[in-house]
Amino acid sequence: MDSQYSHKIWQEQELSKMVPGGVPYPMLSDKGGRIGRLYGVYNEKDGVNIRGRFLIDPDGMIQAMEVLAPPVGRNFEELIRQLKAFQHVRKTGEPTPAGWQPGKKTLKPGSDLVGKVWQVWKIGE
Repeated sequence: MDSQYSHKIWQEQELSKMVPGGVPYPMLSDKGGRIGRLYGVYNEKDGVNIRGRFLIDPDGMIQAMEVLAPPVGRNFEELIRQLKAFQHVRKTGEPTPAGWQPGKKTLKPGSDLVGKVWQVWKIGE
């Protein structure tokens, strides 16, 4: 519900100090809560949107979402990691395991992987 101007200031004054170069994706201003209603995050009683983030691919499909109550902080590093993972999957078709980082091992899709992920992937690899 914040204006585009408050997002700009937040990006310049806060986010750019937490994430080098600021958050590299557009933020949406939703005056009146129209979008928040569509995504199920609008609080009618208080007239505000609950904090949420939605990763939407170029085809308009929601790939990930997170909704948190205001007192709980978000993890921007995890958001950036997820963005990179979704971009990698889209580019290569290779699934990424939990916690995947660029340059780390990916999973090769196939029925022979079912029930055997633990054999080919370890945390931190």
